[in-house]
Amino acid sequence: MEILILTGMSGAGKSLAANFLEDMGYFCVDNLPPAMIPELIQTYEKAAPQPDRAKGKRLAIVIDARSFALFQEVIPALEQVRDLGHTLRIVFLEAADQILINRYKLSRRSHPLAHGRSLAQAIALERERLAPLKEMVSDIVETSNLGPSELRDMIYAMLSDSNHDERMTILVQSFGFKYGVPVDSDVILDVRFLPNPFYIEELRPQSGLDEAVRDYVFSFEETNKYLDMQLQSLEFTIPLYIREGKVRLMIGVGCSGGRHRSVALAEALASRLKASHVAVLVDHRDLDKDSRYFRKKRN
Repeated sequence: MEILILTGMSGAGKSLAANFLEDMGYFCVDNLPPAMIPELIQTYEKAAPQPDRAKGKRLAIVIDARSFALFQEVIPALEQVRDLGHTLRIVFLEAADQILINRYKLSRRSHPLAHGRSLAQAIALERERLAPLKEMVSDIVETSNLGPSELRDMIYAMLSDSNHDERMTILVQSFGFKYGVPVDSDVILDVRFLPNPFYIEELRPQSGLDEAVRDYVFSFEETNKYLDMQLQSLEFTIPLYIREGKVRLMIGVGCSGGRHRSVALAEALASRLKASHVAVLVDHRDLDKDSRYFRKKRN
């Protein structure tokens, strides 16, 4: 198993990077005593077996030089992890001294090693303590000239292990307006203008997941044209949402009952979005809510 160690200078962006890692599916642990790292990894392995880790549940540990007595245990602990057969990827966030000083002044926070020292002295001491660990790193990220969005893009580019853009997850959810609009929707597509399969007796007990219903819904020119127009709009806006740091986009697709038209359109929309290499999930909120259909199907 590959373990990610996130370390580096205080003020270089570790907390921000840890947030980005969590958005990517990492299980992040911060400020853990180094001697506990091997035990944490063994516990994680038991709690998240290989099939779950393969789905994106990865482990990241954030460490720094706040306590010298504890920090001296870091390298022995990491060597023990390697002896257990795990691969370590160590990412070190770096920034110039003056940039770190400016950031601390701007945030008005205290450097963790600044007790009884000037800020410049604290930074120098931290560099000294981190030097042995820095020699082990896999990647050094210089953040002096990076804003939050640029740091996010760099982290994703370095660590993404799929062919999807993991900076955003899109949930396409079908629903029925008669059951209410999903409160967490960012975009609502109302497809009630399309001919309704509900009024065709042989289609009524089926759903938008069935081929006959899909064929009926997409037999109309307006269905295909509407889907193309919505995809064109989303292909324009999704990169802009990502640029602004949005990590989850919820697209609601609604029809009257949430069983026929919205389901067929949601499936088609999700399939087309997946082809654009974004992570897409599909949910049909109201598919099973109307018992009238199931009575007929059982009969």
